[in-house]
Amino acid sequence: MGRLFTNNLNIGYGEQIIVNDLSVSIPDKQITTIIGSNGCGKSTLLKAITRIINHHSGNVLLDGKDILKENTKALAKKMAILPQSPESASGLTVGELVSYGRFPYQKGFGRLTKKDLEVIDWALDVTGTFDYKFRPVDALSGGQRQRVWIAMALAQETDIIFLDEPTTYLDMAHQLEVLELLQTLNIEQQRTIIMVLHDLNQAARFADYLIAMKDGKIVKAGNCEEVMNHQVLKKVFQIDAEIGRDPRTNKPMCITYNLLKGENKHEENSIPSHFALSAHS
Repeated sequence: MGRLFTNNLNIGYGEQIIVNDLSVSIPDKQITTIIGSNGCGKSTLLKAITRIINHHSGNVLLDGKDILKENTKALAKKMAILPQSPESASGLTVGELVSYGRFPYQKGFGRLTKKDLEVIDWALDVTGTFDYKFRPVDALSGGQRQRVWIAMALAQETDIIFLDEPTTYLDMAHQLEVLELLQTLNIEQQRTIIMVLHDLNQAARFADYLIAMKDGKIVKAGNCEEVMNHQVLKKVFQIDAEIGRDPRTNKPMCITYNLLKGENKHEENSIPSHFALSAHS
């Protein structure tokens, strides 16, 4: 079992339950990606695990402790989150924004220490944003800003980083840039990365572990071979997918797909625990 897991988690807004009785263990020091259609509860799950929103029942445990009982600053030293739409950084320089990541370590009047300044420079350097340190965040491109937000998360010096759709609104090159950065952080620094992605092939390419959700429940969780296949995608997205192999990574990828129509769209066939990957070559 990993350091982080949920137990019979129920999450909702008001009386409406979005995530229902969900139990999952997040692999340590790996990249976990959550996939599913819009409104299935992906972002809601992320917000509950990181204590942005409260859950109705069940619990989220980190290192054996319920996160609801953890001190805020203590928790912020263990996990960082980059939300889907980060708050405006209008008027801030890149260095100032990244310095906010040091909040959990500040005492008294919150003046930055020598250690804080060293960590800020390190986070800027590792994300390739050091040259922007004194530039306004507003003056950067979308990809550059996203890397700066990741630098702020790194400045928290947490072992676990959550990202909610980190490639949204970015072009293909900048999407790849951000995902490769996260992969490097995972491989070289052993950071545990948990993120939500919409692009199935990006999810399969960069993830070690996939969680496929539908209607607030987990349909399938496992490695890419177990999740990225015809049957799971049919159940989660109601699509008839042709699965092949990425020639560069040899991981499964969706080559093309059709929408399921009529009665087939609503089929709720159970998924066997083990079945062969539907690959077409």
